[in-house]
Amino acid sequence: MPDFIIGGAPKCGTTSLHFILDQHPDIGIPDEEVHYFDADDPITHPDFLYEEKGSLKWWDPRPPALDNLKWYADRFSALGNPQFLGEDSTTYLMSEVAAARINALLPEAKVIFMLRHPVERAYSQYWHLMKTSRATDSFETALTKHPNILLGSSFCSGIRRFQQVLGEERVKVCLFEDFRADMQGCVDSVTDFIGAPRMKVDPERSWFNRTRYPSNIGLQRQANRIGRHLVKGRYHRHMGGERGLQRRVEDKLHYWWFAHVNPRLLRAERPLPMKEDTRAFLVQHLSTRNAGLSELLGRDLSNVWKDMTC
Repeated sequence: MPDFIIGGAPKCGTTSLHFILDQHPDIGIPDEEVHYFDADDPITHPDFLYEEKGSLKWWDPRPPALDNLKWYADRFSALGNPQFLGEDSTTYLMSEVAAARINALLPEAKVIFMLRHPVERAYSQYWHLMKTSRATDSFETALTKHPNILLGSSFCSGIRRFQQVLGEERVKVCLFEDFRADMQGCVDSVTDFIGAPRMKVDPERSWFNRTRYPSNIGLQRQANRIGRHLVKGRYHRHMGGERGLQRRVEDKLHYWWFAHVNPRLLRAERPLPMKEDTRAFLVQHLSTRNAGLSELLGRDLSNVWKDMTC
């Protein structure tokens, strides 16, 4: 079972931190995000909850679902016997139930959160949804259809919840902006926190998420109307399931789409700029949703996050 968890937030550099820590000789982390402690949350994982033949399908992470607990333990069994085990599930910060479940099963595990300018993080998540064929609308419309875009940038309640349930000494918060400015210092603070020896960060092996953006947003949206069905099927099977002919065909189609079709649409080096009136709304709304975060972290975040008052 893990000694530490990278619990969020999405699009804040967590994958790069995971990628770096996985190079540590004393640390083992499963390659994919696990999502065990909030798998039944329809807000953080809408694709995990679905209807099939008139019945609601969902995955129960609670005891006494021992088969599901075995599934969780099996995520780490292939990692050998490193001194420190970790996992990366960036939706835990958003979940109302993950903190209590983590504390019940892993009473000594420590949790690391990476935060980023809330508006920039929300926009980055939208482009991630677009690049992975899960969004088919403009950013403005996506805000009305995907509540987790705003929820993912609402850090304060989640940090407070984890601190209250686990204790402040088991919760560490890093800022993406600090990570960008001093990667070695940030990684040193994380390894010190989990008790692992410090490691030398190789700048050539530090950034995992170097991606392209849609060069034709209209064409990308149209393509995503097809690709989203392939993605949804894969998320339905995140926790396993039967491997019949239909699944094998879906897996081949998924591979073909993301190996040969989607990359042809991702040619731009930068995303389209956000509309100023949309940014103004997000600054106002997300400042309100994160009110008290500076006090909670003991740091004036207005000095780091432009225009934010939280």
